[in-house]
Amino acid sequence: MHLIGDGESTALVDRHGSIDWLCRPAFDSDTCFVALFGGPKSGRWRVAPQERLIKSTCRYRDGTLILDTTLDTEAGDVVLTDWMVRGVADPVLMRRLR
Repeated sequence: MHLIGDGESTALVDRHGSIDWLCRPAFDSDTCFVALFGGPKSGRWRVAPQERLIKSTCRYRDGTLILDTTLDTEAGDVVLTDWMVRGVADPVLMRRLR
């Protein structure tokens, strides 16, 4: 699991790019997704290629909690970038797929 956050909210992203735990607007708030504890039926935000996944790698951008997850398939590679926006009134979770 990999942690992303904005200093007040937190999310955990698994090695395949699924957000399996998210609390907002604060660390002690109720969770939105809890697949970490109860499996996929407990809620998660999953982005995945339709093709068979060959390999996945995750890395943080230097000095940040911006997480890049690369999903390799036979048809090509997809990079999923996850981060939380800092300095806004309501927590914002961003996801970008390239």
